[in-house]
Amino acid sequence: MTVLFRDVLVFDRIAPGGLTSPTDVFVSGSRIAAVGSHPGTADTVVEGGGHHVLVPGLVNAHFHSSVNHLKGSLPSLPLELFMLYESPSRATRPSPREAYLRTMLGALDMLRSGTTAVQDDVFFLPTADPEIIDAVLEAYADCGIRASVALDQPELPELQKLPYLEELAPAGLRAALSAPAPHAGRELLELYGYLFDRWHGAAGGRITAAVSISAPQRVSPEYFAALDALSAHHDVPLYAHMLETRTQRLLAAEHPRFAGRSLVSYTAELGLLTERMNVIHAIWVDDDDLDLIASAGAVVIHNPVSNLRLGSGVMPFRAMRERDITVALGVDEAIAGDAVDMWGVLKTAGLIHNVTGLDSDLWPGVGELLDAVWLGGAAAMLRSGELGEIRPGALADLVLLDLHTPPFTPLNDLAGQLVYCDPARSVALTMVDGVIVAEHGAVTSVDEPTLLAEARETFAAGQPQRQRERDGAAELLPTYQAMVRRGRAADLHLSRSPVAG
Repeated sequence: MTVLFRDVLVFDRIAPGGLTSPTDVFVSGSRIAAVGSHPGTADTVVEGGGHHVLVPGLVNAHFHSSVNHLKGSLPSLPLELFMLYESPSRATRPSPREAYLRTMLGALDMLRSGTTAVQDDVFFLPTADPEIIDAVLEAYADCGIRASVALDQPELPELQKLPYLEELAPAGLRAALSAPAPHAGRELLELYGYLFDRWHGAAGGRITAAVSISAPQRVSPEYFAALDALSAHHDVPLYAHMLETRTQRLLAAEHPRFAGRSLVSYTAELGLLTERMNVIHAIWVDDDDLDLIASAGAVVIHNPVSNLRLGSGVMPFRAMRERDITVALGVDEAIAGDAVDMWGVLKTAGLIHNVTGLDSDLWPGVGELLDAVWLGGAAAMLRSGELGEIRPGALADLVLLDLHTPPFTPLNDLAGQLVYCDPARSVALTMVDGVIVAEHGAVTSVDEPTLLAEARETFAAGQPQRQRERDGAAELLPTYQAMVRRGRAADLHLSRSPVAG
């Protein structure tokens, strides 16, 4: 299969104005074969008319598809309280069709707006099993997006994951919080064996597996090491949430397992902080943590919309870039950002750091923000040189933007308008792996209207059950609220809040 983009402009980060002159881009199979005048034809010809620009597909470097169907359903709360309702302890198992549909909802949003690759750190409630794993991966395989999927499952009891709980929880609740996690490490490794055997490299390599510890405080060192070995064996990313909240920073001083070490230094001392790791959030990091991340060559995933929604704080972007730490961008999840919109994430990343008290010369520039969503995203997926660029040999994950639309009228500065002007409204075509999967605002790889209609009916029917599950959080809320408030009162000698006026 060949596709010829004829008479298009091409994003070029080093060209004047960020654009080439009108040219052709020839795609053969899954890769870009040539950039330049192409006198021949192709199986499909896409006419650019001199007013369309090709850019690399956006990479959503961190995502949880499990709650795609819950957008807008929760108020803003600190993470530790939010999770009581997002991941209720009495959750019921979804049907495979429900898991398929909720995964598809996010994929449709991404493809429609020009996100071509996603790293999905899927959590399974109440437990993971092959049938639900298959449903998630089948949705990604069917719609045509590039997806890397891991199993985000805790391995330790709740009481071992958070500070103060053992002291604050009433006796009856303390027993429940001490209960074993739904899966032991051995069972989770068996599920990973299934994931890799069945899905790694599926759909011509478009679907891959990754590994996830969820977070260092949620797993044992032995299970962490086993996943790191799996990551090394298959050369795939390892996802690790680290220091997302102030409460997590307190684990160093308040939990004996960490003995004064931050989650980053704890991981480094285990020998498990590597260049394959995605350090997710990294808000409440200090200089020593950043030095360790830089030395390891790990990639940090910045989720600015989610961080604002949950009041987690502002990640120290400039301190990371000064250490040459690679930064990528992510949505996090539909329930904590309420739109699976990487353009919105990109814009928010370009705004939030401007209120941290830094000199304006140190605010993120549009070029480094675009590098984060493209080159950073590729690095997070361990696909540098294949994704995030338009050049011969790169994978053909491409987005065609119409410059005769409001976001680009008039065309003043392409990079600035890509970051700040909501280019989702300008997406004319999305291509993944050399296949056109969306055109003119509609996904063409699947029957989008029928899927959306089924999703509306399915999830409306399940609303009463979801409300009953959330009502069960009332028992836990006072204890967790006391934990969060106690942590907020603690003096950390570290701030990650915007500067007051």
